[in-house]
Amino acid sequence: MAAIASDETTKICSHCDRGILSSNIDLHYAHCSRNLERCKVCGDMVPKKYAEEHFLNTHAPVACSQCSETMEREILAIHKGENCPQRIVTCEFCEFPLPAIDLAEHQEVCGNRTELCHLCNKYIRLRERYNHESRCTGVPDNTVGSSRDVRPVERDQGPQRRQPNEFSRKRLFFTIAITGIAVLLGSLFFQRKTESGQVH
Repeated sequence: MAAIASDETTKICSHCDRGILSSNIDLHYAHCSRNLERCKVCGDMVPKKYAEEHFLNTHAPVACSQCSETMEREILAIHKGENCPQRIVTCEFCEFPLPAIDLAEHQEVCGNRTELCHLCNKYIRLRERYNHESRCTGVPDNTVGSSRDVRPVERDQGPQRRQPNEFSRKRLFFTIAITGIAVLLGSLFFQRKTESGQVH
C-alpha cells in the first residue's frame, strides 16, 4: 500500500475499521461491505465467500484424537504437543514412554529405584543421583549404616553402573530384530499362501 500523503486526510471505514484516504472512502466502502464480513469469533475480516471455510478451518470445534477433549481447531496442535493428558512423554529416570497423565505416579516409583554409585559404592536413589554425584567424595562412607550398603562381592567387582542410554538402545535393537523377524515370517507365510492358491 502506498504511503499516505501528509496533506490528505483519512477516514475510518465503518465496515472494516481501517483508515482509508478520504477521496477513496466511498469506493472502498462499497467494495468492502459487498465482499468482506467480520468473523464473529476472532473479529478478522474475511471474504464472504470464504467465511464458512474460515470458520471450519479455524474455529470449528474438533475432538482431540488422543483424549477426546473438544476445542477450536487452531489450538489443537498446541494441545496435542503441550497440554493433552494422553500425549506421550518420557520418564526422566528410565526413558520409558508413557501418557503424560501417568508420568507423576510412574516417576514417583521409578525415581525411588536405586543404582550403585561407582565412586563411593553406595546405592543411591535415581531421583537423588545428580545431587549425589556433585557432592560425592568418592570415599566409601562406613560411618552411616544402611540396609542398602554394597555387599563385599559387588565392591570387589567394581562399578556396575548402567549407562543412561544403554537400556534404550537395547530395547530399540530388540524391537528392530523382532519386527524384522515378523516381516520375514509374514512374507514367507504370504508367499506359501499365494503358491498354494495358484496350484488349485
